[in-house]
Amino acid sequence: MKASILFLQFTLLACLVTAQDAYEQIKEIAHIDQKVMMPMRDGIRLCTDIYRPKTDEKVPVIFSRTPYNFNSWGDGEMRTRTFQRALEAVKRGYAYVVQNERGRYFSEGEWDILGTPLTDGYDAFSWIEDQPWCNGKIGTYGCSSTAEWQMAVAAMDHPAHAAMVPMGFGAGVGRVGRFYEQGNWYRGGAQQMLFTSWLYSTQHDEMSPRLPQGMKQKDLLRLQRFYDMSPEYPRVDWKEAFAHLPVKDIIKNVEGPTGIYEDMILRKPNDPDWYKGGLYHDDMPFGVPSFWFCSWYDVSISPNLELFNHVRQHAEEAEVRDNQYLVIAPTLHCAYTRAKENTVVGQMSVGDARNDYDGLIYGWFDHWLKGAEKQDIPRVQYYTMGANEWRSSSSWPPESVEMRPFYLNSSGRANSLFGDGMLTSDVPETDQPDAYTYDPMNWVPSVGGNVCCTGGAIDGGAYDQKQLETRQDILVYSTEPLEKDTEVSGFIEATFYVSSDARDTDFTLKLVDVHPDGTAYNLDETILRARYREGFDKEVFMEPGNVYEIEMSPMSTSNVFKKGHQIRIEVSSSNFPRFTRNLNTGGNNFDEAEAVIAHNVVHHSRQYPSQVRLPIVE
Repeated sequence: MKASILFLQFTLLACLVTAQDAYEQIKEIAHIDQKVMMPMRDGIRLCTDIYRPKTDEKVPVIFSRTPYNFNSWGDGEMRTRTFQRALEAVKRGYAYVVQNERGRYFSEGEWDILGTPLTDGYDAFSWIEDQPWCNGKIGTYGCSSTAEWQMAVAAMDHPAHAAMVPMGFGAGVGRVGRFYEQGNWYRGGAQQMLFTSWLYSTQHDEMSPRLPQGMKQKDLLRLQRFYDMSPEYPRVDWKEAFAHLPVKDIIKNVEGPTGIYEDMILRKPNDPDWYKGGLYHDDMPFGVPSFWFCSWYDVSISPNLELFNHVRQHAEEAEVRDNQYLVIAPTLHCAYTRAKENTVVGQMSVGDARNDYDGLIYGWFDHWLKGAEKQDIPRVQYYTMGANEWRSSSSWPPESVEMRPFYLNSSGRANSLFGDGMLTSDVPETDQPDAYTYDPMNWVPSVGGNVCCTGGAIDGGAYDQKQLETRQDILVYSTEPLEKDTEVSGFIEATFYVSSDARDTDFTLKLVDVHPDGTAYNLDETILRARYREGFDKEVFMEPGNVYEIEMSPMSTSNVFKKGHQIRIEVSSSNFPRFTRNLNTGGNNFDEAEAVIAHNVVHHSRQYPSQVRLPIVE
C-alpha cells in the first residue's frame, strides 16, 4: 500500500539522480541542518530539515510540510525526492525547508489528518522569517498531502507567505461552492474509499512507541541513522478488504492500526468537526498569489477547479484575485512529470502531454520571492484530450463555452449497452421510465476512473467500459455518431428525476467517449446519495411512488469527441470501491452489515426532463 501511494505522489525517481548522488552534490553547495526542532506556540516542536546555499546573502525559502517520511537514512519515503528538490532549489538560489507535520515521525504532538492546527503553518512562517539567512519571502510547494495544508493557512495571510504552488490539492478543500467533499472524504454525500486504504498505511497506531519530547538535536541526528520511526504495514488485498461490512471496521478487520479513521468514519458531510483545523472552506479569506496544478484523472478535479474560480472571484485583495494561475494536465494524481511523448493514462493514449513544470514553478517563485519579471503565461493552461494538445484560456471554463442540454430518452429499455437509451436535443414528450435493480451485494465494479490511493484496488485512468455496460443495472444513453468534432471543456452538470422503493439509495453518473469501434473510455464520474438531494446539511428520505429531482455533483473534463464518436453517459447506483455502497436502509450506512435491494427508476419526459448539460466549445 505504501509503495502504491508513493508511486502516485512522487515522480521521476528513476530518471533523476539517486538520493546519494543528490546528497553528495548538495553538500558541495549547501549548508545542511537536519532535525531542527522548530517550536510552535504551544511548545510542541516540529522536525525540520534545512538546505540553504553557501552564501552570506539572505535568500528566499521554498517550504514543504508533509506527513511522509523524509528521513535521510534508510528507506525514507521522501528521501530521494527531498534531496532532488533540495538540490534543485539550492542551485536556483533558494533555501529548501522540509518539515514533518505535528505527530509524524520525529515531530512531537498528536497527528490529525485534515485537523492539524492552522497555527502550525503560521508559526513555521514566523520562525523561518526570523532566521538570519532568510530574505523574508516564503513560497509553499507540494502535491497531495504536501499541498492540502496550504489553502487554509493562506487564509491567515502571513506577511512572509508570498506565493504558493499547490498540486493535486483536493484533500485540503472542505466546502467550496457546489462541493462538500470535506477533504476528499465525500463526493455527493457518499464516502470516497481512498481514505480507508490510505489511513491504514499512514495513521500511527495509538499504541505505537514514541520518542520522549524535548530530545536534543544531536541525539535525534544519531537516532535517525538507524531508527526512522516508520512502521512496516503488512500488505492488504484491498479489492477484498473494501468489501467488508460494516465500513467502520474495515481497518480493524485487516488488523490495521487504530487511529483517527475510527473517528472520521462517523462524521456526516456537514459535521462541525470538518470546520475545525486544516481544511479550507469558502467562508474563509484567502491572501496568497497561487499557481494551481490539477489533473483530469485526479480524485478531486472538480472541487479543485471550483476553488480556483472561488479565489479569483472572492479574494479580498485585487492583487490576490489577479494572480491566480492554473495548469490542468491529462494525468493521474500527482503524475504531472510522468507525461511522455506518448502519454498513456490507463489504457488511453492522450499524445504528447509534456510541459515545462519546473520552468513554470520556478518562474513563479522567482517573481514573487526574488522580484524577477513576471512570466508572460496564460491564466489557464489546459490539456484537451481527443485533440491531444495544450490549450489556453483567460478563465475556466473557456470563454466560448455554451452549456447545452442533452436529454435522456428511451422506450423504457435503456438497460445496458444493448438497450435503447439515447441522448437527444429534444425533450421526450411522454414518460417511459427506465427501471433497474440495485443490489449492494452485486455492486457495479469500478473500472478505471479519477482515483488515488486505493492500494491497488482500482487502476486509475481511462479504461474501456464496454464489458461493464453489458450489465442490466446500468442505464446507457448515447448520442448518434457525431457529424463533426465536438469539444467539451468545463463543468458537466446533470439533473435527473428519480424514484425508488428504498428510503435512501445512490445514483451514479459517468461520462464516456465512445469510439467508432465501440471502445468506451471513461472521462469522469460522480455520485449523489439521495438523502442529501436538498442539501448536505440535512437528510431527507425518499417515499415509494414519489418522483424526486436531484442535481448531481458536477464532473469536469476537456475532451474532443471526434467525428464519428458518440457522447455517452452511464447511470446506475454503485461504483465500488470508488465510492462506498449505499445499503439502501436509510440508516447510518457506516455501521451496518445488512443491505436492502432497491428498485430504482429514472424518469424522462416533458414533465421530468432528465438531462446532462455539456459545456460545448464553439
